Amino acid sequence: MPKVRVDEDIRPLSEFRASVASFVKQIHETRRPMVLTQRGRGVAVLMNIHEFELMQERLEVLEDIYRAEEQLAAGEGVPHHEAKARMLTGLIQ
Repeated sequence: MPKVRVDEDIRPLSEFRASVASFVKQIHETRRPMVLTQRGRGVAVLMNIHEFELMQERLEVLEDIYRAEEQLAAGEGVPHHEAKARMLTGLIQ
């Protein structure tokens, strides 16, 4: 996902309300997320649906890796040779 460009992608919520269609068009064309502000503070992020789905998929992979690292640290891992043997046994049967 392209990074937010501060000069173009941080806009007040009041401006968003007045120009929803142009904001959606910008997000679609640039594929960059847009930060909406209220009273100078970030309150929401608007982003392209495809980019959002890709981000969710990447997060799921990262969560799987994190969970696997925790399992290994807790001694719950399986040595490579044993995992390989299990896989080959499953393929043969």
